[in-house]
Amino acid sequence: MSDVTQLAKLIKQASAITVLTGAGVSTASGIPDFRSSSGMWTEDRSREYYMSTRYFSRDPIDFWRRYKDIFHIKLMQNYKPNLVHTFIKDLEKDKRVYVVTQNVDGLHQAAGSSSVIEYHGSLHTATCPVCGTKMSSAQILEEETPRCHNESCQTIVRPDIVLFGDPISKHSEAEHVINSSDLVLTLGTSLQVSPFNMLPEYAAYERGLPTALLNGEPTMMDSLFSLQLRGDLSETVLSLKKELSE
Repeated sequence: MSDVTQLAKLIKQASAITVLTGAGVSTASGIPDFRSSSGMWTEDRSREYYMSTRYFSRDPIDFWRRYKDIFHIKLMQNYKPNLVHTFIKDLEKDKRVYVVTQNVDGLHQAAGSSSVIEYHGSLHTATCPVCGTKMSSAQILEEETPRCHNESCQTIVRPDIVLFGDPISKHSEAEHVINSSDLVLTLGTSLQVSPFNMLPEYAAYERGLPTALLNGEPTMMDSLFSLQLRGDLSETVLSLKKELSE
């Protein structure tokens, strides 16, 4: 029995699935990868410094200039969900599906997934650190350096992504949905970022759940998984869809 056939069988048997996703899920939508061998952070490690809470505090004006450039913020509205996003959404037809994503692009929600935990936040909003006023992506694009629209404040706002040096606030929530699942799929992530990379370990060792990794490259955590499907994610998903329809 092939790995794809085995995974299709596990999916059919599951009533609730947690899907952990990384940047590799969105590359087919045109969004650059981050930590693969040719990813954005790999090619220029200085970006980790500039996208840090420390640098935002030091020079918020230059931070916003770099932020908009690194994340292609002007193009973000043009990105659309791809086959992988819609595959995950379609699993909801007869199952409970929880998505826990490292991605900040909002494409799981755009595809229609009903339960999405944005583990590293969202590119589409920003918040005033003083008064808490929220800004939309359209408002962020209005100004080179976005400032709070509350006239009595005017503070430079902070993007709603988790910057380097920030604490993670969604880890317990992610563990909670894993506790409610009987299968965990991990798609398109190199599993280099902690504590996100602790979630498959939690699923396998603490909860004893079947786990599958679908990724283009090997990771340091491959041995954790019951099944490993390596290769182009879109092609793997097409094969899975065929197996699931039989």
